[in-house]
Amino acid sequence: MTAPPQADALLEALRANLHVLNELAVRYEVETDPGRADGGPSITCPEDVRRLLGEEMGALCQEQVRVLLLDRRNRVVGQRTIYQGNAFSAIVRPGEVLRPAVVEGVPHLIVAHNHPSGDPSPSPQDMQVTKELREAADLLGLKLLDHVVIGAGEVVSLKDQGLL
Repeated sequence: MTAPPQADALLEALRANLHVLNELAVRYEVETDPGRADGGPSITCPEDVRRLLGEEMGALCQEQVRVLLLDRRNRVVGQRTIYQGNAFSAIVRPGEVLRPAVVEGVPHLIVAHNHPSGDPSPSPQDMQVTKELREAADLLGLKLLDHVVIGAGEVVSLKDQGLL
């Protein structure tokens, strides 16, 4: 059975309206997914990131970059592994790091990566990447809240270092 032409036009109008409503929800930070309404743990400081990711990422023997997707109240609504590098580095492209936040329609994000050496001291490359990520996030209307480097049992916040 084929749908009448009016039904096709109605479906197309509904699709267009859903797209517009989604754009408005993102712009005005309105929660649209009832499944995430309560969100996950709230992230208020680098210690919260350490509690959430530190044990797992601190034990990795390869560098890994993750993004924490946060709602407007800074509750974790998702986590994505963006890169798996080698023992010394991971190449980071801002577009790939920010893509999950754009796709999921979240306003805030935190980038975290580990140093397999156990020393969370930021490298010059970490500082440069943070600057590039902040600039790209600003252009997209996203708020990069922090870039946290995870070592063996401790973390360093690039925000606390004055880089955000």
